[in-house]
Amino acid sequence: MKRYLVSRFAGMLVVMALVATLVFFITRLAPGDPAAIMLGDQATAADIAKLRAAYGLDKPLPVQFAYWLSELAQGNLGQSIFLQRPVTQALAERAEPTFFLTLFSIVIAALIGVPCGIVAAVWRGKPTDQVFSGFAMLGASVPSFWLGLVLMQIFAVGLGWFPVAGYGDPGVPLSARLHHLVLPSIVLGVVNSALILRFTRASMLDVLGDDHIRTARAKGLSEARVILRHALRNALIPVLTVLGLTFALLIGGAIVTETVFGLPGVGNLVVSAVLRRDYPVIQGALLVIAGLYVLINLAIDLLYLVVDPRVKY
Repeated sequence: MKRYLVSRFAGMLVVMALVATLVFFITRLAPGDPAAIMLGDQATAADIAKLRAAYGLDKPLPVQFAYWLSELAQGNLGQSIFLQRPVTQALAERAEPTFFLTLFSIVIAALIGVPCGIVAAVWRGKPTDQVFSGFAMLGASVPSFWLGLVLMQIFAVGLGWFPVAGYGDPGVPLSARLHHLVLPSIVLGVVNSALILRFTRASMLDVLGDDHIRTARAKGLSEARVILRHALRNALIPVLTVLGLTFALLIGGAIVTETVFGLPGVGNLVVSAVLRRDYPVIQGALLVIAGLYVLINLAIDLLYLVVDPRVKY
């Protein structure tokens, strides 16, 4: 196990180094000058050059890259050009809505996808299986922004049960702010439950035909015990994998939903930074998301040992 963890952390460092390199140079391939965008159309060439020099944008790319790496080595993600504050602080201010939105969405997706996948596998070929399989295809096909607008029109505008948009004032209680996340969490949960349902169904079907399942039934065990204790436990590894990947993707992939519901999350911050060519924010946000992605993958791999003791590293 120790050797495995050392090798994984070494691999994570290599991945993060590649991500940092790609993010730095790709952001600068996009057309547009952050200094010109920040100063506006009326700025003179001298004003733009002065601002570029103030932020080190006039230096060669290798020099800028080396300086950024030295800052990263000290735990500093840089200074936002437009927000005039450290990137770490800007991300921390936007982290709460994105974190809770991701957490609630993956819980909803798991509560829908896993039980429905189990039922669809147990009643394979029956009307119940066809209904859940149809739901999975529909969920995978429906755009999240369209579903968000429909739910907003029904439950926010029509019934008035939930806020239309926003995240509430910073001074309101946390419960009031979380109330704004109900509809966007349902949107992301329903859309992402489709993939979880399909993986759960396929994994359960692979296990239900194994010899140990027939043996368990021959011993007279109840069907619920056979399904939940013997079949589901052996089918959990693929399900855990897709849950972990979905959770990681939701952290950085809820941009559309955050935009529809006007949530001040990390997704909106990244979109604004891209439009403004705020390089430090783009680089810092993508680097943090990549770091969370590899950490979640490592956590899922370690959970394999809990689910199936036969797994060896």
